[in-house]
Amino acid sequence: MIDLTTRNPALQPEQLTRDLTPSQRYGQVRLSTYTPNPAYPSQEQARTAVQVFLKGAQVRPGGFRLFRRSKPEGRGLYLDGGFGVGKTHLLASAYHAAQGERAIMSFQDLMYIIGALGMTRAVDAFRQHDLLLIDEFELDDPGNTHMANTFLGQLMPGGTSVIATSNTEPGALGQGRFNASDFQRQIQGIADRFDTWRIDGPDYRQRGVRPEDTLTSAEYDTWEARQNPATLARLTHRDLSRHLLLVHPSRFGRLLEGVQAVAITDLTPMPDQNVALRFVHFIDKLYDLGLSAAFTGTSLTGLFSDTYRHGAYAKKYSRCLSRLSEMLQEARQP
Repeated sequence: MIDLTTRNPALQPEQLTRDLTPSQRYGQVRLSTYTPNPAYPSQEQARTAVQVFLKGAQVRPGGFRLFRRSKPEGRGLYLDGGFGVGKTHLLASAYHAAQGERAIMSFQDLMYIIGALGMTRAVDAFRQHDLLLIDEFELDDPGNTHMANTFLGQLMPGGTSVIATSNTEPGALGQGRFNASDFQRQIQGIADRFDTWRIDGPDYRQRGVRPEDTLTSAEYDTWEARQNPATLARLTHRDLSRHLLLVHPSRFGRLLEGVQAVAITDLTPMPDQNVALRFVHFIDKLYDLGLSAAFTGTSLTGLFSDTYRHGAYAKKYSRCLSRLSEMLQEARQP
């Protein structure tokens, strides 16, 4: 069994820009495998918008030739919607459909890259890219938004196009409010380069599972019996939280190298927001890597303080609960 607490991986700044490809969970998705909910026409419209955006390039056998050099300035597409409506599926599908130099990353990954390399070196690292795909663009931190605005403002005039996604809080969706106007206001320098599309619909991850359902002892035993002990990492929530304080979030992927399944036992509420945010980033990495995962302990609804779930980082926590629910559903499947 793998002991994650003995690992403290090193990572050179330049390594952050390598292997920016769709994660294992999204390795096989395609635009053709995206299944729009017929009750929400905006989902089919969003897929069409991605197809049209990519076809703004010269078509050639075998795929798309990205962005004709006769139109050197890059363009942008922004997909906005709630959790679990398929935005990341569409983003990864765009990566697979496109040709040319391209990279896919989360907004948080982009922030780590800019922080590690500095703005000038980060821009230089992507200057030759035809397409950047940025998932979960965050508007809740003015400093990070300003950095992203500066970064894209230097790349897009030179021919790099961008597709970005962002999450709208479920409560805001109920009010008919999306983030597209916020996005365009925050990126004023490049807003006119982006077309914005909203995607309606319920969170597909919540189908058939309640967010408070962590595994019972019997369910956990059944799950663990299916795992290979040589690639299983098991630790308590308390030990994980302590260890994550010693590992920068940019290294979480390296921390999980060689791991195929992770068990986090004895979940407990997290009153410290620094601890809670690192846990959220760790769950994001688990989910993106497509690892099997199991959780026992307190109900998910009790993990995060209500002050966090309705504060500046509300979207992070809501997304985390949504992803935990999906992984729990997967853990229960034979």
